Amino acid sequence: MKLGKQISAKRQCLRMNIKETTPADLDSILLVERAAFGTDSEAKLTKNLLADPSAQPLTSLLALVEGQPAGHILFTKARLSGAPEVSVYILAPLAVVPRFQKRGVGGCLIKRGLELLSGANVDLVFVIGWPNYYPRYGFTPAGRFGFEPPFPVPEKDADAWMVQALRPNIIGKVSGKVICCDALNKPEYWRE
Repeated sequence: MKLGKQISAKRQCLRMNIKETTPADLDSILLVERAAFGTDSEAKLTKNLLADPSAQPLTSLLALVEGQPAGHILFTKARLSGAPEVSVYILAPLAVVPRFQKRGVGGCLIKRGLELLSGANVDLVFVIGWPNYYPRYGFTPAGRFGFEPPFPVPEKDADAWMVQALRPNIIGKVSGKVICCDALNKPEYWRE
């Protein structure tokens, strides 16, 4: 990314309010999910994830632009088989209201979420998503490092399963299958 684009993205993040959510934000979160995806399925998943004890502790952030809910991101606790000492999270879902898309909301949410997780000594963050979007924020295909998703991902979508290390020297020292929280533990959530 060129310096001018970096400065512009930083200014965009300063113009929005990104806050950690509370139970009082549930209606705003669900509004964002429904608007972003055009269905109720992601909203239901998000509500279930927020209430799932096996997803705790989680990080849930809401972006407000001019006081309006513009985006939401959720990071839930996971585990890595064979490496219980490694702190692992999954980013899912990331949602931006259509009228706020292509304005940096998603990127600002990702960056702030990763900052908070890094400060909480999280080692690895995984996502299944667009291979030409998430690498902008430091994610790389996870399969090449020996990290398996909770459910098989079709070969054509293998690069959609991505990881980012928040601690140095962790990738290459551990590998295994990621075990997600109960609410996300369904094969239909693992197709890109």
